[in-house]
Amino acid sequence: MATVAPREQQVPLRSWLPGFLALAVMWGSSFLFIKVGISELHPLYVTLGRVAIGAATLLVVLGATRTPLPRQPRLWGHLGLLGSLGVALPFTLFAYGEQRISSTLAGIWNATTPLVVLPLAVLVFRTERMTWRRGVGLAMGFVGVLVILGVWRGVGGGALTGQLMCFVAAGCYGVAIPYFKRFVAGGPETGLAISTAQVLMATVVLAVLAPIVAGRPPSPTGLSLDVVGSVLALGALGTGIAFVLHTRNIRLVGASTSSMVTYLIPVVATVVGVLGLGEQIEWYQPTGALVVLAGVAISQGMLPPRHARTHPRDDHGVTPVLTGHIP
Repeated sequence: MATVAPREQQVPLRSWLPGFLALAVMWGSSFLFIKVGISELHPLYVTLGRVAIGAATLLVVLGATRTPLPRQPRLWGHLGLLGSLGVALPFTLFAYGEQRISSTLAGIWNATTPLVVLPLAVLVFRTERMTWRRGVGLAMGFVGVLVILGVWRGVGGGALTGQLMCFVAAGCYGVAIPYFKRFVAGGPETGLAISTAQVLMATVVLAVLAPIVAGRPPSPTGLSLDVVGSVLALGALGTGIAFVLHTRNIRLVGASTSSMVTYLIPVVATVVGVLGLGEQIEWYQPTGALVVLAGVAISQGMLPPRHARTHPRDDHGVTPVLTGHIP
């Protein structure tokens, strides 16, 4: 999830760009893997499988790097809430949503996360300040949301329900990101350790809820290779290795540059959805996504007006950045 990072440093492009692009591919492709997974699995079991495999992958990385998990009980309490609200719930909502809409459209909705982050960060958690530029960016972003919905065509039925589920999933990230910044960021723990703990807590929550809601899990031997491979990819790559790459990118080039992966995720999701699953999209959906991303860029100061000042640094000497989350 979004985090704070040291001041951006001048580092060679070749040292971080390959990992940055790989991260965009992993997170953008996750919507395709979800779509394949729910063809035979209940959405809750798709999510449980990905977080369990992701947690195992991250634990291996922690062991190899001799990185300890957090030890403070209070911090684990915050991470339990973040694991539920920022991992388990949105992952599951995206899976439920993709039962009703295309993976491409789900990927587009993921880009709306910062539109929810900013007002909550300003009004509830008070970790950011509202400015006219951010207000303009938010207004533009929500116009983009209406365009994605195609409101002039009329909305309703299962497709609307699926889109709303994906928007609520993005909203979950919107709550989790400023909560993380308010109660977790700034401690001595590494980003990798924090991410691992969140995914572990999400696994525990889902391991309890999935059998209650979805019944007994199916036997893995009864699943197709496509479904098994998709869940493995979601866990090991999209939830495990992707966290490692994201943490590395933040360490190398800072949170501001790393957050720009948000702009590539819907592009990758669209390409793999169309090419991999033969999905079709309406002209107004990618158009609305571009409007949303432009609004996000303006609200984050990535398209600053002339003579605009740079971002104020927070108390830890870092640049506050509102980013999207993993799909």
